[in-house]
Amino acid sequence: MGIRVAVAGASGYAGGELLRLIAGHPELDLVAATAHSQAGAPVAAVHPHLTGLDVTFGATDPAALAEADLVFLALPHGESGALAAALPSGVKVVDLGADHRLRDPDAWARYYGGEHAGAWTYGLPELPGQRGEISIATRVAAPGCYATTISLALAPLVAAGAVAPDDVVVVAASGTSGAGRGAKAHLLGSEVMGDLTPYKVGRHQHVPEIKQATGARSLSFTPVLAPMPRGILATVTAVPRGPADPRQVLAEAYADAPFVHVLPEGAWPHTGATLGSNACHIQATVDVDSGRVIVTSALDNLGKGAAAQGVQCANLMLGLPETMGLSTHGVAP
Repeated sequence: MGIRVAVAGASGYAGGELLRLIAGHPELDLVAATAHSQAGAPVAAVHPHLTGLDVTFGATDPAALAEADLVFLALPHGESGALAAALPSGVKVVDLGADHRLRDPDAWARYYGGEHAGAWTYGLPELPGQRGEISIATRVAAPGCYATTISLALAPLVAAGAVAPDDVVVVAASGTSGAGRGAKAHLLGSEVMGDLTPYKVGRHQHVPEIKQATGARSLSFTPVLAPMPRGILATVTAVPRGPADPRQVLAEAYADAPFVHVLPEGAWPHTGATLGSNACHIQATVDVDSGRVIVTSALDNLGKGAAAQGVQCANLMLGLPETMGLSTHGVAP
């Protein structure tokens, strides 16, 4: 037996991606996969791409998860706190939901509502010092998908003083899997195909998380629903401070980061290039007209934006190589 892991909320898109990654991981053994409405169903009946994985969904309760060494929570926002509190203290937990990301209870109340479950170690290893914090943590809050895409593009520039922390503007497009697996009329194929739709304009819940992770003080964020299953492409613009080359700042920040790639001059990120991987692709330039710094970043919202990043954090928490069981290369075409 390897290291015993369990997945709560395994019937969703992120949960299914966790199951796929765990199945291919050389050191992780799946001991439980729980769901709510799908309890009792074979995994392959819900996730046909996992045919051959002989696992049946169980009910999501602490007893079903308590025998694991590490538990992944892939639950809707607001549902992780109570379940995590009921798990034994010796069980490590990686939460893919929002419940434990924010340090400020007022920010939680403003953007999510309900009781604040408390902050855990933030699971973005590429932030300064964060890899070490994750490696000694027993409870880790994996970042949101938009927050990861945008923070990786912005945080090193703010930290280096290359851009001002005020007047940051972001437009980012995401695939439909970012909205979860629940049946929603606006996510039907006939509604989404051939269309781009902004949503939660001026009030997206990842704004306080991005500000917390990057040091930005004011952020205007417009998310866009794109007609693709998975992927995020974010364009981040900020006011420069001084003559620093933003691409060079990013290249130096991620020189030793196995999953973040600052692309060669003239190459720009594509969502398809990161599909199925834990990679984030980044490029930067300075607008010749406005003088603003522009950074574009792309990743797989179910990969580096969710499940694969959760496994990256788990590797660190378990003392395994950070890259184990993960790919930095996408699937194409």
